[in-house]
Amino acid sequence: MNKLGILAGVAGLALTAVLAASIPGSADDSKLEQLKAQGFARLAIANEPPYTAVAADGKVSGAAPDVAREIFKRLGVADVAASISEYGAMIPGLQAGRFDVVTAGLFMKPERCAAVVYSEPVLCDAEAMLVKKGNPKGFKSYEDVAKDTTATIGAPGGGTEEKLALNAGVPRDRVIVVPDGQSGVKMLQDGRIDAYSLPVLSINDLVKKANDPNLEVIAPVQGAPVYCDGAAFKKGDEALRDAFDVELAKMKKSGEFAKIIEPYGFSAAAAMSTSRDKLCAAKRFFLLPVQRGEGVTK
Repeated sequence: MNKLGILAGVAGLALTAVLAASIPGSADDSKLEQLKAQGFARLAIANEPPYTAVAADGKVSGAAPDVAREIFKRLGVADVAASISEYGAMIPGLQAGRFDVVTAGLFMKPERCAAVVYSEPVLCDAEAMLVKKGNPKGFKSYEDVAKDTTATIGAPGGGTEEKLALNAGVPRDRVIVVPDGQSGVKMLQDGRIDAYSLPVLSINDLVKKANDPNLEVIAPVQGAPVYCDGAAFKKGDEALRDAFDVELAKMKKSGEFAKIIEPYGFSAAAAMSTSRDKLCAAKRFFLLPVQRGEGVTK
């Protein structure tokens, strides 16, 4: 081959490499191999049972991490390691590379779907409020809180409940950011907030642990949609997400998925009855009405 031919060939190879690097998904093919070599996947969680939990010995559990641990094991990644994060910091942390995946009940919404790439649905739940016994202010909805000019409501910073309250017209200074569930219960008991809002299953877990007969659960919150989460991956990690989805689908079909999440009170049927595409398109997915204390059931 003459010199001109050699130069043309080299140029062609270089152009091919540039094009390959620019194709979405091609850059993340090695992400799974990196995690295999690392020996673990870094999870962002919220320590909000039954979605996620950290035991006294540091072991990570809860429905979302348990599903992720099993899937990563099937993908050849030996274990998971978790960092507790506020919901509002999860996506920025994922984008900055501090986590490999968010498994924390981070519900799918269009704006989040634009920022990350979600797996297919994993956990579904409705919204609840924790109030004092007898529901003295008569709350049934976030709009009820907004109408009461003296009422305050606690919610996780950057979470769905905070946004729902604000969207319902509750002023910013009456939506109190609460760092964790135990703090929310204590603030309600002390009269520093009039209601504390979290998903039904999380509220029920807190009430069980508090063992306080002076507390009452209002569920589901009227007008609030039922949401589903999924494992959230950084944009550019589509191949890892796709591999995760393949194993998730196998587990749903085999019944292994139900065996993991249903002891926590979640419904496998709910997660299998909708899709990422529907949830990210903001098509609301409603289940049968939730009775107080039952959570989202089959």
